[in-house]
Amino acid sequence: MTAAQLESLGPTVADELLRARFEALAEWNIPLAEARTIAACVEVDIVEAVRLLQIGCPAEIVLPLLT
Repeated sequence: MTAAQLESLGPTVADELLRARFEALAEWNIPLAEARTIAACVEVDIVEAVRLLQIGCPAEIVLPLLT
């Protein structure tokens, strides 16, 4: 999903989507600050982000790799 597509959903749906992405990351024990940052990057596949984090990829490298 692109940022433009997110904006087209309307504020309520967009907020729900971002919250769901954040909660999914938090459930995988991703540190909250990192989860918040990754959740906000809607073009990033959170499953792939979690995989990279779980194999030891530093959080500051995950977003550049996936965007």
